[in-house]
Formats: sequence, structure tokens, C-alpha cells
Amino acid sequence: MTKTENETEQTVPAIPETTARVRGLLAQMTLEEKAAQLVGYWLDQGGEVVAPMADEMATTDATRSLADITRDGIGHYTRVFGTRPVEPAMRAAWLRDEQRRLVRETRLGIPAIVHEECLTGLAAWKAATFPTPLAWGASFDPALVEEMGAAIGDSMREIGAHQGLAPVLDVVRDVRWGRVDECIAEDPYVVGTVGTAFVRGMQSAGAHATLKHFLAYSGSQAGRNHAPVHAGPREIADVFLPPFEMAIRDGGVRSIMNSYAEIDGVPVASDPRILTDLLRDRLGFDGVVVADYFSVAFLEVMNQVAANRGEAAQLALEAGIDVELPSGDAYLAPLVDRVRSGSLDERYVDRAVLRVLAQKEELGLLEPGAFDADVPDAIDLDTPRHRDIARRLATESIVLLSNDGVLPLATSARRVAIIGPNADRPEALQGCYSFANHVLAHHPDHEIGFEIPTVAEALAASLPQVEIVQARGCEVEGDDTSRIGEAVAAAEGADVAIVVVGDQAGLFGRGTVGEGNDVDSLDLPGAQRELVERLAETGTPVVMVMLTGRPYAVGWALDGPSPRPAAVLQSFFPGEEGGTAIARILTGESVPSGRLPVSLPRSAGAQPYSYLQPTLGGPSDVTSTDPTPVRPFGFGLSYASFAYRDLAVDAEARAGGSFRASVVVENTSGVSGVDVVQLYARDVVASVTRPVAQLLAYARVAVPAGESRRVAFDVPTQRLAFSDRRMVRVVEPGDVEVWVASHAAAAPVSPHADEATGGVIRNERGRAARDLPGTATPRARLAITGDVHEVGAEDPRIATATVV
Repeated sequence: MTKTENETEQTVPAIPETTARVRGLLAQMTLEEKAAQLVGYWLDQGGEVVAPMADEMATTDATRSLADITRDGIGHYTRVFGTRPVEPAMRAAWLRDEQRRLVRETRLGIPAIVHEECLTGLAAWKAATFPTPLAWGASFDPALVEEMGAAIGDSMREIGAHQGLAPVLDVVRDVRWGRVDECIAEDPYVVGTVGTAFVRGMQSAGAHATLKHFLAYSGSQAGRNHAPVHAGPREIADVFLPPFEMAIRDGGVRSIMNSYAEIDGVPVASDPRILTDLLRDRLGFDGVVVADYFSVAFLEVMNQVAANRGEAAQLALEAGIDVELPSGDAYLAPLVDRVRSGSLDERYVDRAVLRVLAQKEELGLLEPGAFDADVPDAIDLDTPRHRDIARRLATESIVLLSNDGVLPLATSARRVAIIGPNADRPEALQGCYSFANHVLAHHPDHEIGFEIPTVAEALAASLPQVEIVQARGCEVEGDDTSRIGEAVAAAEGADVAIVVVGDQAGLFGRGTVGEGNDVDSLDLPGAQRELVERLAETGTPVVMVMLTGRPYAVGWALDGPSPRPAAVLQSFFPGEEGGTAIARILTGESVPSGRLPVSLPRSAGAQPYSYLQPTLGGPSDVTSTDPTPVRPFGFGLSYASFAYRDLAVDAEARAGGSFRASVVVENTSGVSGVDVVQLYARDVVASVTRPVAQLLAYARVAVPAGESRRVAFDVPTQRLAFSDRRMVRVVEPGDVEVWVASHAAAAPVSPHADEATGGVIRNERGRAARDLPGTATPRARLAITGDVHEVGAEDPRIATATVV
């Protein structure tokens, strides 16, 4: 029986609609030329381990000329600026000439897409380094993150790069995972709103953003990198998926990178249900899917679901991975052989090539004269604009966790001790994917290439009349305590001691946090806790500043018996202006406004953890363990104080409609400040278990001393949607509690088992009573009315806020 043309087309799903120019190019291509468009080539890769198993995978062929390697064309050039230190202007001029050569010398004259890492700024020598994504989440400021994305995109286009491998939209589930510093938050809505803002900013500059890592990568077993994911379909649909949906539907993102994870035994890189059915058919994504580095080869080497590179290539291509990165290990000869042997339908190759060519057309690479312009003699990748954004974002992201009144520092202080392994190291301010920690660690003969004051340097500049005494005390890692005595002596002779502790970001065992640096303990690394406790014993007021890429179990410093630090600041790798931002917070020049984007853990044993838990996900009488975090999601103190009053919530709203909630925020102090107003809800009765608290909306609100502001939220009821027992995302009718709070635990509801058992079950250990700072309004009742509303593509996903 002969299939009709329509029936044949249906065997290859999601064939893209493209222009006549793109279709015409495809029609002229040989199979080898098609395959060349589906791979990258990693220039300059010289053995540095900056990707998983990079030292074991072939990425660069030093025996062949670039002209020979690209004789059939090339899809991507991999990290032209992000592999070794290169002078930006000189490299940009080389790249312009190389693009001209591709146009001139390859048969079809198709230029290459150049992709770069850009998670904390463009990962290139001398380029600005912004705060790490966990700090973006701590700022609760999508508008500022959008500014940052635009600045990064402008830098990329200035040097000739087109695609940035960011943002990471993995929702934090277990802070033992090393890649937590690349993530934004544990709340999907915060991840989605902040991540989508980054996408909008970068793409407004003409560069394409790339969402990472689709899907459920952060749900790996025990927080171990690449470990299996055991998430159920509801957790995937309601927790891991929404940020990607927002960035696709609301942000218009143009590229997505697959997850290394296997979900229920099936590697994502080989799963068409995720990369085609879900991503394209359900979410409507029409851009390009690029492979996370080596993940196609991993189907053979690590996952063992393919017998060779050709089988791996076929699995990945049929699943929906269009481009193999960083180089053509599987999508060149092995893929061509699969087609020629009849094992693989060539139309899967055509499908991917059409997408790649359409992206190149959208980026303007196929236009005549695309590379005619000259490159400037000098390129500044760290302009005053970059530094201003970096400083503002760093300042907004710093979270004050405790303060007995020692901060801001008294003007009467005459001697300040600055102590700790992270007090005077620029690397301590930067994340795993910063150029300094990702690449320059392999090139110790090169300077960082831009100005980055350390905490010690910035504080000394802020306190010119104060004597500064420094001591290291210990290193970030290791058990050497021989220098703690020197630090104690420095503290004893000071009016106040600032001790800066935390992490060193790195990769695959180099450092304490970052890709491949997972942990089984959430204690501060090395001897740092002993250093802090010894300093606190001196009687000198101690301010503990944490520069980290993950939250640590520091309950001993916040709630433990005295002596303990008089104040604790949390800063998630704040970037090049982080030292200055911290100094301004310490001195009172800036007022803290950051909030925790992840819960501060009680212990490693309480992981995985999320504030988005049903009743039995927290403490109760049916268990003797208590996973309650030391400080909850959304927590953060200020030098100002705020109170909430006059909450007004619509009495009812139809399922699929929207409602309004407003509240008065009053600054009850004599200090002007910014409050992060957080609107929470609880679905009282639902068809599946629901969280005891869910963030519906948030807003940063500046309130002058002694004044008040009314904040009104317009909230689509879709913010209450979840997957029902049919696995259909719905808004159900029924009662919902709505309140405003300063953090997720500010208005707790703690049911006891004896309500159901008549006292038969009552845990004798009980739960530790806590008295956390924070305030909340009484809970209002909202009635969702009408029929069950099934959520569709056109439904709104984002709440809006208006400040009066």
C-alpha cells in the first residue's frame, strides 16, 4: 500500500514552516552539508575541563585546518570568546573575517551561529560579571534582571556572538546539588517571572536566549548531578514545567537546551514525548533545541541506551534535539551513515536543518553584507552601564538574616577587623559560570581583566577614617585551624569584626559549589564554623557575611546559644560590584531589601525540601523529624520596619477569571526602605493535595520613612491552577485563603493528628517553637465560582501589581 503524501508527512512530526529562502537552501544541500549545519565546532579547546567529561570527548581536531573542517559548512562555533582569555576586539575582528570566509569559500555561503555562556554575564575575558542567578531570585526584581539581560545581549552582539546559553530555569528542589547557584529560586513562579525577564532583555538586543535545562534536571536523586529523576508526572507538570512555559509563551524564547537527566529511566535527550510532544505540540515552541554538551554521546557512554554514536544520534534527532554541541561527535559521519543505511529517515535531518537555517535567517546572518561592518579598534565589555546594573542588582540581592542592632556599623567605630577566607578574594564574589572561575582558573598567569573590589577593599574605601585590621583565619576548604588564633587576636582588638565566609565556585571537584560539586553535608565547608564561633567567643560584636552559591545549615549562627554572631548577611555570589554593595549595606549607605529565594535548611537530612509542601510535607504529629527550615522562603530583614493592614480581597471570582487583592504597606520606622510584598494563598479543599502556602504574586515597594503605600495585585485565577486527577491543568471552584506576608511562614497553619484520631496519635517529641521576625495580615476568603476551568495556551499566567 502506498502512503499518501499527507500520511508520509505525519511520520515526521513538527516539521517547521519556513521561508522560501530557507527551503531553497535546504533543497540545494548534500547530506553532508545538512549534517554540518547540525553541529558545533569548539575552537581553541585545549584540555580544560569546563564541561562534563570534556577531557574524554573529542572536541577539536588539531591535525586539520579550519577550512577543511568546515568544507561542508558549520552550524555553530562554540565559545569563541569563552574558552581561553582573548582580547575582545582582536578576537571579534578574527571572527568577522572567519564569517566572511565561510560566506566566500563554502559552497552555499552560510555563516555560523556563535554561542557563548552568559549566566553571570558574557563569559569572556574582561567582560562584566553580574550576580549569580540565585541572587537574581533574591532581588525579586524582574525589571532589573531584564536590564541586565539587555546589557549582556548588547555585549554579545558587539563581539559577533548570537546565542547565549542562559537562563537556567531549573526549580531548586535540593540544595545539596552543586548547580543551585545557577538557579533562580525554589518557587516556580519566581523562576518563571525572573527568567522570562532575562529572556526578554537579551532578545531585545538581538541575541537569542537559551533556556536550560529542559526538563526536571534539578530533581536529581539526592542532589547528585546527572543522577536519575524520580519525579511523578504532577510534580513535572506543576513544578518543573511552568517556568519554561512562561518563557516560551510570554518571553518568546528562541532556543532551549535539553536536560542531562533521565526521568523514570528514559534520558530526556532521547525522549520525543518531552522534546517534541510536550515542548512543541503542547507548549508551542518553534525555535531550536540544542544539546547540552556531550549529551548525545552520553546516550551511548553514560546512559547505555544506544550501542554506538550512530544510534545515539538517531535517538536524539528523532526525539527533537536539532543541534549537537559542543562539536559534531555523533551528528556528522555516524548520523550520515544511519541515513545512508536506511535506518534513519532523512526528513528528520531536514526538520532540524530547517530550524537551524530559520534561526540564522532570524538573526540576520543570511542577509547580504551581514559581515561588511568593521569591528571597532577597542571593545569595552565592562562599561559604566554594566557596572551600574551590577551594583544595583547586587545591592538588592543581599539578605539580612539577623541583626541585634550592630548594623549598620556605628560611626563611633575606630578599628574594624576584616577576617575570613572570602574577605579579600575577588573569586569569592563570582559564580561557577563566571569567566574567572570557569576558565581563568586554568590560566593563572592572566589577570581577571576588570575592576572587582573585594569586601575588604570596598569596606576600607567606605571607612577611610577607620583602622582596618585583616586576618584570613582559615581557607574555604580544609581542616587547617593554625591561623584562627591570629584572627581571634585581630577581633579582640577591634570594635567590630566582619568575618566573610562561604564557598569557592568551580567545576567537577574544583571548589565547593558549582557544576559537579554536589555535597552530602550542608555545614559550612572546612573550618569556617570553628573560625566564626571562636571569633564570637571574644566578646567583640561579630558580623558574619556569607558569600555562597547555596544556602547552608547555619542555625547555630542565627538561633544557637550565645555567643553567636551579632548579625548575619547572606549574599549569593554578587559579582563584580558585590564587594561595594556589601560594604554599603554594612555601613548603612544602602538598606537591605533582599529576600531568600530558597529556604535556609535545617540540615542536609531535611533535603529535598520546598516551602510548596502539603500538610504532611512539613512537621506533624505523625513523624518525629522536623524539616522546617531555619529561615523560610521569602525571608529577609531590613534597617526599616514594615507593617501590613487593610487587606482587601474580592469576595469571589469565576474559575478562569481574575481577582484583586490590595494591602497597605506602612513603614513604621525612621528609615526609608524597600519591602518585598508577598501575596500567598492556600486552596482549602482540592481534588489533590495542595501546598499550605503558595506565592501568588510579589512586588518591590519603596516606602519612605513613616509613610505608607497601597499595593494592588490583579491576579488571574490561573495562578491557582494545578494538574487534577486526569493530569489536566485546571482551576477548580471552591474556597481559597489569601493573605499578605513578609515570608512564607509568617502566617502558619499547623493541624495536629489528634484532630482526626481523638488524641491516639500525638508525637511526644513535639515541634520546636520558633519566634521568627515577620508579619502577615489575617487571611481573607476568596470563593472561586463556576465550573472547573481547563487552562489553555491563551490563559494569563502572570499577576500584575500597582502601587498607589
